[in-house]
Amino acid sequence: MNSLTSDRIRVAAIGFLNPAPLMWNFEHPPNNAELALRYQVTRMKPSECAASLLAGSADLGLIPIAALTPELAIVPGSTIASLDFVRSIQLIVKAPLSLEGVRTIAVDTASRSSIAYTQVLFSKFVGTSPDFIPAQANPTAMLRDADAALLIGDPALLALEARMAIEGEIGPCHWFDIAHEWKSRTGLPWVAAVWAVRPDAISNRSRLLADLDLSRENGLTHIDDLVREWTPRIDLAPATIRTYLTENIHYKLDAECLETISLFRRYAAEADVLPPLPGMLFM
Repeated sequence: MNSLTSDRIRVAAIGFLNPAPLMWNFEHPPNNAELALRYQVTRMKPSECAASLLAGSADLGLIPIAALTPELAIVPGSTIASLDFVRSIQLIVKAPLSLEGVRTIAVDTASRSSIAYTQVLFSKFVGTSPDFIPAQANPTAMLRDADAALLIGDPALLALEARMAIEGEIGPCHWFDIAHEWKSRTGLPWVAAVWAVRPDAISNRSRLLADLDLSRENGLTHIDDLVREWTPRIDLAPATIRTYLTENIHYKLDAECLETISLFRRYAAEADVLPPLPGMLFM
């Protein structure tokens, strides 16, 4: 590749804590200098990653699985998933309401997949259709205006840390981990996002796969470094960050994760939450 402006792969990356291991080589020596010759990385919300990829302003994106379309190809290897409790997707319901009693949910719109999972939870498993109201990610304000609040990513982790203070203002609440709710009902891991590409934008498949896989593997061997980097950025204890990256998040796109994507998209289509995804295209 000869031009840094026209030939680099444009990457839409998520600006949350959870993809930090996947981005290790892109941000740290000795690999970052070489990768900067091949990739131009822009960080944004998950929903913005998908929009950028679909609009053609990015070539590669870490996108919510709710945003997959038949035109986009999944890149094998890496994912943002959880084998049970993820902690960073929290549905907070004001007591004494049960899930069946929830009529309104204030939602942080940062992740389309998390909202869609919650819609599927109610439609498929609870048998109700509450109203979803877009809101800023402020749990106290959200719960003043609705029966429940859906928090995504770093705001959800911070809300868990501030649980006592939130309930001190709002009153007792039930806290539901959406990944655990999915796992307990399907037996499958919860999957949030995958790397996806516009197939015509990638000319060297093998090099892309090697770059992404090596970055993930190196990131997973540098968890302590990531904890030190992220501790000043987010108001969480180092032990909480370490547990989140090592126990709550699953980073390898294995067969069960692919089964989840297929099942989730089928349930979401049946509930008229998302359009059908007749088959998964792979790079």
